[in-house]
Amino acid sequence: MTAGDLDDPATTDAVVASLRESGARFAFVHGSRATGTATPGSDFDVAAWWGTSDRKYRFVTTIEGVVNAAQHLCASEGWGPPKDNGDAVRLVGTHGVVDEQLAHRLVGAVGFRNLLVHQYAEIDDARTVGFLDRIGDIEDFVGQVSTWLDEHAG
Repeated sequence: MTAGDLDDPATTDAVVASLRESGARFAFVHGSRATGTATPGSDFDVAAWWGTSDRKYRFVTTIEGVVNAAQHLCASEGWGPPKDNGDAVRLVGTHGVVDEQLAHRLVGAVGFRNLLVHQYAEIDDARTVGFLDRIGDIEDFVGQVSTWLDEHAG
């Protein structure tokens, strides 16, 4: 392939099609080749995203909801600032908003969420499903926070 081939729209289309065929949710050429300002020495800039599994995304957003609630409670009640998101969840357990054992389990889920988001390691769907099987922890968190808020309103 020559530099001239890289400027050919058919090449761009072929590269994007190949990436999409390999499972990319989206792919596109960007930079000087896309804007028509490439020189013979310009590289071929391509962006592609394969995404995450729906299970992982649902887990991440669910745990982020737990973290958001915990962070809000820590801020509004003056229990912080927490060192990190796991600490925020731990603090709501320490202060009796939720059961401490529940808080401990959810701190583990926050850590797992970090693995998924920051991709510190390859995670298979089976491990994610294992956390999702404990959906009762999320339901318990919501119920216990709601009860605490009702008791401390006003």
